[in-house]
Amino acid sequence: MLSFSAIAFSQTSPAEGDWEGVLKLPSAQLRLRLHLKAAPSGLAGTMDSVDQNAFGLPISDVTFTAGTLKWQMPQLRASFEGQMNAAGNEIAGNFTQGMALPLTLKRMDPAAAASAGPKRPQMPQPPFPYTAADVAFPSKSSGVTLAGTLTMPAGKGPHPALILVTGSGPQDRDESLMGHKPFLVLADCLTRQGIAVLRYDDRGIGKSTGSFATATSLDFSMDAEGALDFLKTRPDINAKSIGIAGHSEGGIIAPMVAARRSDVAFIVLLAGTAVTGADVILEQGQAIARVSGATEEQLKAARAKQLEFTRIMNSTSDPGELEKKLREFLAGAPNADAQIRQLTSPWMRFFMTYDPAPTLAKVKCPVLALNGEKDLQVLPDQNLPPMKAALEKGGNKDVTILRLPSLNHLFQSAKTGAVSEYAQIEETMSPAALEAIAKWVRTKSGLEK
Repeated sequence: MLSFSAIAFSQTSPAEGDWEGVLKLPSAQLRLRLHLKAAPSGLAGTMDSVDQNAFGLPISDVTFTAGTLKWQMPQLRASFEGQMNAAGNEIAGNFTQGMALPLTLKRMDPAAAASAGPKRPQMPQPPFPYTAADVAFPSKSSGVTLAGTLTMPAGKGPHPALILVTGSGPQDRDESLMGHKPFLVLADCLTRQGIAVLRYDDRGIGKSTGSFATATSLDFSMDAEGALDFLKTRPDINAKSIGIAGHSEGGIIAPMVAARRSDVAFIVLLAGTAVTGADVILEQGQAIARVSGATEEQLKAARAKQLEFTRIMNSTSDPGELEKKLREFLAGAPNADAQIRQLTSPWMRFFMTYDPAPTLAKVKCPVLALNGEKDLQVLPDQNLPPMKAALEKGGNKDVTILRLPSLNHLFQSAKTGAVSEYAQIEETMSPAALEAIAKWVRTKSGLEK
């Protein structure tokens, strides 16, 4: 981890440490690991679902009071509540996700916990040739404060800077998923090359305030704009050389800010979209199903179902009416309630209908857009051509489009690009992608000719 500025905690919690248990499902067993550490608010942590190759899943609202541990997983609509035994080495309770299942967590030996995680050879290790500090700043949205980490290159400065904006779903400042920390790796790479980097927890996640569940991409763009304003107040940052890099959903958020603000020096779109969310989801589903072995008949049926979802979503702006129509369409389907909650959320309703092209046409600053050739979530053939066309339609003369061979949605070197590979690949981010981003940002910020 980066050498974050030290935070003094008055006491440690008995729940701190690493825990492991087995969740017994009707048809399988899943090993779960919980990692808890001290935070200013009390406790913070992550969870691993070992048998699903899912590591570093964020948890929130962690409390330990009178021997009772509670935490939430908003992205999975899951929660846990359990009681610690007198010896302090077991926590017995229920893991709830649609149904409540018993789960007993046993404290792990520190040495065993350290060796249990997946191999991530790119994880930055000290000593670091730069400094890092915890920071907090207000969003442009009232009542929201974002918490993050600012890494600063050696030397007096002022330094050029890049703001990192995460992809969809509740994300921490490192964009942690499946044992990977892409934004930590990217920030380390850039800061070593003279670029200050600000990355922050999504609103309502980690140490950031606000509600994630009720926010849309437009709200998240207000958070990114708050990050821009914060950096502009710092004398050690070059206010004329601050850019924004967004991954996936962040790739539509960065242009929103750049279209509103002429003081955004440049933007980097990492697997950003250029068509409506409905179109992205349709082709994403087809690509993932195809690489998973679906037949043409199955692909045709899935496409028809997704098109009907889109028709229903576009048929009404009334949330109650939409829920009614979806319940009729999904009657008898497994997990219907969970699907309806997702489809009727403010974020999904915005994402499905939002067309990034008109906003891209308003972006006048230099743009670097990258996609992995094997990206199955944001397909390069679907998004790069209309992105280039929209930017050029608006008169932008400084556009660089890169289609990187053999890389997936996370910019890892991949075999097929399937989501199931993400956790299995040791590489967090391809050196080719890291170097392409760093070289372009250094050039646009005047550090390199």
